[in-house]
Amino acid sequence: MKYMMLINLGPKARDWRNLSQEEQKQIAQGYQALNSTPGVTPGIGLAPPETATTVRVQDGKTLTTDGPFVETKEALDGFFTFEADDLDAAIELAARVPAASLGGAIEIRPIQEWSGS
Repeated sequence: MKYMMLINLGPKARDWRNLSQEEQKQIAQGYQALNSTPGVTPGIGLAPPETATTVRVQDGKTLTTDGPFVETKEALDGFFTFEADDLDAAIELAARVPAASLGGAIEIRPIQEWSGS
């Protein structure tokens, strides 16, 4: 089963500049270790939520809003995929994501394969 691992940063990890050099180094090493885990396909990181543009269509008109749609303490920071035998293995890996130890959360979602027929 393939899982999408959505990395949501908590307030501490979002303010990277206030972390010590040692904390920043440990976080970088943690992500490097994840990326070298069998079954992991590294994803991409995202710019801060303040840079987002939210798009909606109402009554046939495209409406845009600067920034994220909702106020939240956590912000989507990036994602990666993980091919695992089961959800327990995905949970075990998610617990190793540095953001999870810094007040953030990792959302795990099974990837749906579409047949295209």
